[in-house]
Amino acid sequence: MENYMEGRQRQIQEYKEILEPLMAYKAWFEKNSGKAGSRTYQGQGIGKNSVAFPVYDPTLINFIKEAETTALMNRNYSYVYTRHRIRSHDDERKVIAAAELRDWDVLCGILSKYVLGGRTRPTLWSEAVEENIFALVLGRMRSIIEFWDKSGDRGTQF
Repeated sequence: MENYMEGRQRQIQEYKEILEPLMAYKAWFEKNSGKAGSRTYQGQGIGKNSVAFPVYDPTLINFIKEAETTALMNRNYSYVYTRHRIRSHDDERKVIAAAELRDWDVLCGILSKYVLGGRTRPTLWSEAVEENIFALVLGRMRSIIEFWDKSGDRGTQF
């Protein structure tokens, strides 16, 4: 039993260290919820036959760059969606709200869909900001860690 508790505490500490740098972006996501994380380039000389392209907020791009290098990324995120029958943003929100420690991989799958999937379908990044998915996932991960963190440093906020 003691080894089990020590193992869980190590796992929580590992999750905490991975998540800590990403938490700096949570306030920005909450502030920009409901807004697009990008705008369409309206530069000079763009004609009616030109292709418009999105310009992303630098904070969003920094988050994407930082998040994609973490152990939170799951390249098989589509299986998470299939296994848990997640088909819409409402389904994502319900799963996020109900997630517990045992569902950490599900939260990682949802985060991965938007971070990694945005590499080939960049509208996903704006969609995650607008639908508040990034903020919800980060917030739920933090609350799980705070609940299970028994290291005695509860006073520190990350």
